[in-house]
Amino acid sequence: MRVSGAKALVEALKDEKVEVIFGIPGGSTIPFYDALYECAEKGDLRHILARHEQCAAHMADGYARAKGIPGVCTATSGPGATNLVTGIAVAHMDSSPVVAITGQVPRSMIGKDAFQEADIVGIVTPITKYAFQITRASEIPDTVRAAFMLANTNRKGPVLVDIPKDVFYEEVDYMEAEKVRIGGYVVKSGDPHPYSIKRAVGLILESERPLIIAGGGVIASNASAELVRLAETMPAPVATTLMGKGAIPEVHPLSLGMIGMHGKGEANMAAEEADLIIAVGMRFNDRTVGRMEKFGENARIIHIDIDPAEIGKNLGVDVPIVADARKAIAAIADRLLEVGIRKKENEWSKRIAELKEKYKEFYNSEEAKGSLSPKRIMKILRACIPERSIITTGVGQNQMWAALHFQVLEPRTFITSGGLGAMGFGFPASLGVKVACPERPVFNIDGDGSFLMTEQDLATAVVERIPTVTLVMDNRVLGMVRQWQCMFCDKRYSETDLGAVPDFAKLAEAYGAEGIRVESYSELESAIRRSVSAEMPVVIDVPVSQDEKVLPMVPPGKTLREVVWFG
Repeated sequence: MRVSGAKALVEALKDEKVEVIFGIPGGSTIPFYDALYECAEKGDLRHILARHEQCAAHMADGYARAKGIPGVCTATSGPGATNLVTGIAVAHMDSSPVVAITGQVPRSMIGKDAFQEADIVGIVTPITKYAFQITRASEIPDTVRAAFMLANTNRKGPVLVDIPKDVFYEEVDYMEAEKVRIGGYVVKSGDPHPYSIKRAVGLILESERPLIIAGGGVIASNASAELVRLAETMPAPVATTLMGKGAIPEVHPLSLGMIGMHGKGEANMAAEEADLIIAVGMRFNDRTVGRMEKFGENARIIHIDIDPAEIGKNLGVDVPIVADARKAIAAIADRLLEVGIRKKENEWSKRIAELKEKYKEFYNSEEAKGSLSPKRIMKILRACIPERSIITTGVGQNQMWAALHFQVLEPRTFITSGGLGAMGFGFPASLGVKVACPERPVFNIDGDGSFLMTEQDLATAVVERIPTVTLVMDNRVLGMVRQWQCMFCDKRYSETDLGAVPDFAKLAEAYGAEGIRVESYSELESAIRRSVSAEMPVVIDVPVSQDEKVLPMVPPGKTLREVVWFG
């Protein structure tokens, strides 16, 4: 059929089974939005109008992580496209499959500093798997198919497609794209090499104190069941990175919780004392391992990752396994069962139990000073919401309180900005999550600093009737920066007091959402239980003392053993 480039783009997206797009129109994308008009009438391709392009990107990211398929966002040329950059960078750092579509000035004006021109391909090349610029309408079907294939294969990540305005008007005979090939790019089977599995099993059989560290790759490859099976087969305790939270149910006896700068004591000490570390789908980030050259110095390391560039990048390993996490873990567990491993209670399991008992009292204690305790807030939230609820977070103290004290029971139910640590991520991401999983309650744990960066998209939540619930941990400061100033700058609090902070309950009401201010634990519990079934977005304002800290904490440059427990 003969169609415009804009219509060809719509058809190509429908061929990829896209159900929703998050974005904001502009001059360069008017033809595309005109083509979307018919979709709105038919109800076969939903568009959600964001109030800021960064939020559109975070919505697409949240959608992708919750559903396990690419999320799509779009923006116009120039400032619209550049406003997507933070969201694209978040998706890049956390290996999330996002396809970003941007408008561009007409082909004849590219490179001439035209109105609202920006070299978005050049800007995002370092933070995408690939960035395309389409030059003819006939390229649209194949390019869109390639973008989705790239985003969702091997190590997942964002892809950008930039389309000049006049290409949208160009007519073309539309044909659905066939299987596309990209020079130099091979979709890997993810199968591990048998020799690597053999070597890994050999180290496991020799070890007395094994530890598994699960990262975001376990969740991306849907390997949680295999992870639990391997842990139980060995048996071995499992620590998770921030991105791996939920890879194993945190109520499982072998779960140690999060490892790293704000990790749990038992997880960090297990890493210090282990003689074997099996790292799965993680990249030995500085916030996870502490002082890099000292991490695992008493242990042999098996590193499983789909991306060969990650193996040996930050830390030398004994057995590299370039493979899909699910396939590699399953192969190791199968081989262990073949050789008949079934270790009984030993000194290592006793030591892990001892570590858990040692630190239990700290996690159960409350240090709130005239306000609500973040620890207890997280526990109340967990107790009041359905098990299959999905949590998103902002970035800062709120994020780490959630990571430490909110128990996650299944994968894809804890969604946060890990690698980039982008404030403002949590709220728009929660909207994308709710659109992806409308049957599940979605709660965003936010800080006042983070929430203020993207609160304008309450308008999106209200208009589109996306009923997420946001808990604002309201301490009127940039809490994590203030904590560092307190601990490392002799309490010289420079520019971390937010000063004029709105009444968040009234702010929500101003947008047409429901706002609740709580002053006690009973009020908090009542507000959470009521909001689970709310049909409109809810904001719960929760006061927290400025002096509350996220502890324990490993100071920068220190080993996981050198932890600060009291601030």
